[in-house]
Amino acid sequence: MGSRASELYFVFMNFDPEYERLRADRTKQGAYELDLYLSNKHDQLLASTLEPGTYNKRFSLVIVDGFAVEITDDQANMLRSAKGVRVVEKNQELA
Repeated sequence: MGSRASELYFVFMNFDPEYERLRADRTKQGAYELDLYLSNKHDQLLASTLEPGTYNKRFSLVIVDGFAVEITDDQANMLRSAKGVRVVEKNQELA
């Protein structure tokens, strides 16, 4: 069984044609739409996979379709099996 302590994880998503289309738009409006799209997409994934109030999404990553979230090991395992998720990795500090 995993740890109950929350730690920072990075979640990266599978290929998404809508993300690619929005990322190709280099205008200010395009950047805004991409930010909004990713934030909503990531929030919906978390809300549909994990119990409300048990996680803390820190930020979405625009350069890649991914986000950082504070979760437990058990929650990380749940996200690994969620539809659309490619990789879930615990943050590791390098010395």
